Amino acid sequence: MKDLNMQTIKSLSLETAPEASKSMLEAVQTKLGGFLPNLYASMAHSPAALQAMLGFGDAMNKASLPLTIREQIALAIAEENDCHYCRAAHTAIGKNAGLSEECTLKARRGIGTDDKAQAAIDLAREINSSRANLNPSSFEKARNSGLTDAEILEVLAATVQNIFTNYANHIINTDVDFPAAPRMAGCSCCNG
Repeated sequence: MKDLNMQTIKSLSLETAPEASKSMLEAVQTKLGGFLPNLYASMAHSPAALQAMLGFGDAMNKASLPLTIREQIALAIAEENDCHYCRAAHTAIGKNAGLSEECTLKARRGIGTDDKAQAAIDLAREINSSRANLNPSSFEKARNSGLTDAEILEVLAATVQNIFTNYANHIINTDVDFPAAPRMAGCSCCNG
């Protein structure tokens, strides 16, 4: 059993990172106002893996699916995959994107802010739990809730992006360097 208090792959600094990772870490740190999250600092051991993670994020920033929906997907998938790091990170990112704390808690329970967000969360959770072996009726439900074919593919991409970071955090046992996500028990919004 792994030690829950110890990272399995340590976080690197700008000074200790491989040369090929340094410029990517500097860009992250600059974008985040001097903050270098432990996930990125650990992924820096492999410039290719770090570039893959950053490239996925850069591509998804061009998605037509709104950031608030992508963050609700991230929270739902983090909860399903029991990723403490992503729960905390996406609670903070979701709030910065305009979600209330109540909405972040609802998203973790699989409850969207509107019909379109709900359809995206439902589809993402089915992709995650079924390994993308979807029930054909899922497409009809998604389309009837207002998701375009492009957005359906972006739900897939957002889900895979979050599975990647959830699994990376599980393997690394990343020290959480975001404010802790609020507890779900007793949540007034979700009958917790």
